[in-house]
Amino acid sequence: MKTERFTATNAAMLLIDHQVGTLSWCCNIPKEVIKNNTRALARAAKALDMPLILTSSMEEYTQGPLLQDLEEIAPEDHARRVKRFGVVNAWDDPNYKAAVLATGRRNLIIAGLTNDVCIVYPAMSAVEEGFNVQVVVDAGGSPTQIADETALRRMERAGVTLTSTNQLIAELAGSWTTEGGAKLIQILFEEVLVHLGKSPA
Repeated sequence: MKTERFTATNAAMLLIDHQVGTLSWCCNIPKEVIKNNTRALARAAKALDMPLILTSSMEEYTQGPLLQDLEEIAPEDHARRVKRFGVVNAWDDPNYKAAVLATGRRNLIIAGLTNDVCIVYPAMSAVEEGFNVQVVVDAGGSPTQIADETALRRMERAGVTLTSTNQLIAELAGSWTTEGGAKLIQILFEEVLVHLGKSPA
């Protein structure tokens, strides 16, 4: 089993289909939690100068545009996002796969909407090709709890490591006393911890 620690210098952040429409299809976890955690991941990638790859599916249809938060946090990455047209498994899109390969990173952090359709396939495909993959399960969701649980079990059996936003950011930090760690703990407090115990809007 591969247990290499993911760091800012060996991992890439892949945020898949965090779109207005796909967010509306997630019912097993509060939508504000997904948004806050997604913001935390995007901000963490930018704070640590990690490669950040964004992709969307059929923006002109019910999936809608990427969340405005991503454009605000990472305008350049948003501008060069890979727009897919109907390709379910992002890994099968040659432009998307080329963008991931261009990062030169073998450790991939993946999150997106929905876990049961848009995440399960690229995560498993990347593992099949020798990448180390962590899926941040609470920066995504599914239409039902059983759909989400089934997808997570399937990914885990295929060799994907499941993680949470807090856990992933702590792994990237290593120590809160470093320059990077100090940036990450601030992001964690602003985007995640401040909302704990509050009822989602």
